[in-house]
Amino acid sequence: MKTWVRANKGFLLFLALFGVFRTAVADWNPIPSASMHPNLLEGDVVFVNRLAYNVKVPLTDIVIGHTGEPQRGDIVTFSSPANGTRLIKRVIALPGDRVEMRDEQLIINGQPAGYSAIGHGTEAIEGVGELAAVRVDETLGASSHAIQFLPQVKARRNFAPLVVPAGEYMMLGDNRDNSADSRYIGLVPRALLIGRAERVLASADIQGNWMPRTERFGMSLYQK
Repeated sequence: MKTWVRANKGFLLFLALFGVFRTAVADWNPIPSASMHPNLLEGDVVFVNRLAYNVKVPLTDIVIGHTGEPQRGDIVTFSSPANGTRLIKRVIALPGDRVEMRDEQLIINGQPAGYSAIGHGTEAIEGVGELAAVRVDETLGASSHAIQFLPQVKARRNFAPLVVPAGEYMMLGDNRDNSADSRYIGLVPRALLIGRAERVLASADIQGNWMPRTERFGMSLYQK
């Protein structure tokens, strides 16, 4: 064993440094579920900037320092406060914001979000089949992004006003009626943020023929 280690110490050092890089600087995140439809699809692999908000001790959630502030509309990866699972959602409300939802409409600091129709689609729900999806642009102040609703699905479409405490964030999935987000798992402390998702690195149709979706390669996750 010692002989093998000596013979391969360069490769082992590379693996160690690569591991530190992935846990401290940049990472990629496969998309396993439909919770961010229509913007992220199952089979997308997104680039995550781990230095967007915090510098952490590698392999831990210990924050050494802050590098930036999460903004409303950012797509972020984080560890679920409920069970530690890595999730990817959108920042909807910041510390100090007063936020509520009435019949799917968000109201932040007294200002209702704006919605404009952009089309329809379909959503395959396991055990149910294909359902019609309504897609709209949601505008929250300076942030605008596509989301979708599934009117036939039972979901949490209302919640009472709450003020987001210091150091915490509200996260929602873009697929509003098919997302386990802050409505279910609670607000997300800053220390659990992993990084900001920037763009799709690669994509494949993992629910179909596994062919690459080359039109999504390098695609930015933010509207210009």
